[in-house]
Amino acid sequence: MGKRYFCDYCDRSFQDNLHNRKKHLNGVQHLRAKKVWYDLFRDAAAILQEEQSKKPCRKFLQTGQCDFGSNCRFSHMTEMDLERLSAQVHEERRSKDQRQEGADVPVGTVEEWLEKRAKRLRLAQSNSPLPEKPSMFQYPPGWPPIQDLPPSLQAPPPRGWPIPANLQWG
Repeated sequence: MGKRYFCDYCDRSFQDNLHNRKKHLNGVQHLRAKKVWYDLFRDAAAILQEEQSKKPCRKFLQTGQCDFGSNCRFSHMTEMDLERLSAQVHEERRSKDQRQEGADVPVGTVEEWLEKRAKRLRLAQSNSPLPEKPSMFQYPPGWPPIQDLPPSLQAPPPRGWPIPANLQWG
C-alpha cells in the first residue's frame, strides 16, 4: 500500500508520491479549498476592499442564488451587508486607535521590572546583601475576584499548604 498523504484542506488522502502530490497541489479543487480556508482568517478591511471592487452578481440579486457560489467573480453582498462590513471596519480601526492612544504603561510593567533588576544588580556589584522583605503575592490586574478563581489559581496560604499525616506519594 505504501505511504499515504492526507490533505487537510480537501479532507482526502491519496498515495504519496511526487506525481500524485504535485497533481493534487496544483489541482483546482485543492486551490479552491485552500483559498476558502485562508479566507476564513482575513480581516474585515481586506474583505470590504475586495467586495467593493467587484460588480454585484445579477443572478444572486434577482434569485438569491448563484450557480458559481463562492467561486463567482461578482459580489454576493447587498448594500446592507457592505454597510455592516464598513461599520465593522470603522469600529475595529477606532478601537485600535484608542488602544494605541491609551497605551500608557500600566502598573507592574516591564519598566518597573527593569528598575528592580537594575537595583538588584547595583546591590550585587557593591557586594552588599539584598534587603530581606517578605514577598507579597499579587494577582495580575484584570483577574476576576479571588473567590471566583479555581483553587489552582488561588494564592497559597501564608504558611504553605497543609500536609496530611497519612499522605503517601506514588
